[in-house]
Amino acid sequence: MINKISFKIGMLFFVFILFVEILLFVILYLNLANTQANEVMDNLLARGNTHRDVLEDHFNASTIDHVGMMESASDFTVVITDPNGNVIVDSNHIEAEMKAVIQKALQNPIQSDGEIISSNWKENQYIASNSIIMTGNEVKGHVFMFAETNKIKHVLNEMGKQFKLIGLLTFIITIVTIFILSKLITVPLIRMKKATENIQKEKGELPLDIKRKDELGVLARTIKELAEDLTHLKTERNEFLSSISHELRTPLTYIKGYADILSRREINKTDTLKYSTIIKEEAEQLSILIKNLFDLAKVDQHNFVINQEWILLDQIIQSVIRRMKPAFDNKNISVVVQCPENLKVYIDNARMQQVFINLLDNAQKHSLHNTSILLKVVEHKRSLEIIIQDEGEGIPNEEVPKVFNRLYRVEKSRSRMNGGSGIGLAITKEIIESHGGNIKMESELGKGTKVIITLPKDEK
Repeated sequence: MINKISFKIGMLFFVFILFVEILLFVILYLNLANTQANEVMDNLLARGNTHRDVLEDHFNASTIDHVGMMESASDFTVVITDPNGNVIVDSNHIEAEMKAVIQKALQNPIQSDGEIISSNWKENQYIASNSIIMTGNEVKGHVFMFAETNKIKHVLNEMGKQFKLIGLLTFIITIVTIFILSKLITVPLIRMKKATENIQKEKGELPLDIKRKDELGVLARTIKELAEDLTHLKTERNEFLSSISHELRTPLTYIKGYADILSRREINKTDTLKYSTIIKEEAEQLSILIKNLFDLAKVDQHNFVINQEWILLDQIIQSVIRRMKPAFDNKNISVVVQCPENLKVYIDNARMQQVFINLLDNAQKHSLHNTSILLKVVEHKRSLEIIIQDEGEGIPNEEVPKVFNRLYRVEKSRSRMNGGSGIGLAITKEIIESHGGNIKMESELGKGTKVIITLPKDEK
């Protein structure tokens, strides 16, 4: 329970909101308490000053007695003294604390407008004010007003009870709200956890709400896309392993089989030469396959390095055609090259030769006898296009987007002599993209195939 994210989020919200609520309640309570006490003290001072003003105009026994009678019916106590502190009249019994306050006030100077002389309502029994009765420049006496602090404390106690009740209700509402909010937040996260577990266990079910418009919806869609990518990756991996094991097994089977034949004593020199040649060809085929696999491994590990330099493109093309001339002559295929002279491109010489060899080899393998292959270079302002077009058997439209996938063959039953290993085009695509370019293929069944390479002209 403690380790659940819903509990952790709920507790985090709870502690934070509880802290804020307590802080707000304390501030509000103190402000209300001080406001209440200040209202009582302001009222006390105002009443004392009112009595003072009346007595300054009519300082006689009748008026003094009238003030005392009037306050005897109120919640306040008035004490009128002469300048020396002798009590002339009081509206209620004078407590010892009142006497102490009066004696202390007479010893200290006071403002002519009057002032609060005892304001500590939390500890004292009374709060008090002192207003001086003046006639001209002569002090006639003092009007002391007293109010019991119990009344303030009673009001604040009642207010405290209300605050406690409101606080309890707020506490309950807060807990319920936090519980609901934490569930709303954590339920999608729990579903995502189950979805990732399903991905790990290779279950197809992903209980995710991908229709949400918030960050959780984005995360859900990302997990769903990741699951689909992983499924696709696993499928490709299984196909890759199956294909590569077949590609490795075939030459090894030939090598082992013909090596067994060569080990026989009765074999003649003609057969020995024949089978040795086959073993050599299969070993070379195996070597090429392993080299291509190493290239793919470098791509996956981001170690596929290209060393670019400014090179004449026409020289590379002519060099590749010379190397491949025997293969073209074998099928009487003519290669037509249309490339601007002195066109320099910023490329890796060896890697680009590898591209031309892969593409031209594919073209000649799938071309008919007595046909031609066009290799055309079109120069644009910021890029150049390299087009290799044959008059071969072509590829079905639905297969064209897949030809650059690793170990993909248009016809799974093709022989290795005609179909290749399915790695060359994947490596070709990586080389072109490493140069900052792109490659695409267009094909029509029975009419031929066109490969279009686009490369930047500047250094990238």
